[in-house]
Amino acid sequence: MKFDDAMLQRLEKLSMLKIEEAKRAEMITELEKIVGFVEILSELDTEGLDPSFSTLEGGTPMREDTPDENPQIREIIIENAPKAKDDYFVVPAIIE
Repeated sequence: MKFDDAMLQRLEKLSMLKIEEAKRAEMITELEKIVGFVEILSELDTEGLDPSFSTLEGGTPMREDTPDENPQIREIIIENAPKAKDDYFVVPAIIE
């Protein structure tokens, strides 16, 4: 897959990142390398492999699901949000 400046601008908008002008060409090259690597992975023969394969013997270890009893957890989380209003996170619209 070839990346160009228009694709990079779209990725900047979606990721809410700003890439310096001096780094744009380097970033395009790096993205092309990453996508190229992922495209190579699509050539692997996965026919007959169990989709739920795990390297952990016996599967994923489970733990007891117990609720946290901290009554201030909501305030702690909201304090760390970049933007919040009325106990909700404020996020930018991403749908054009």
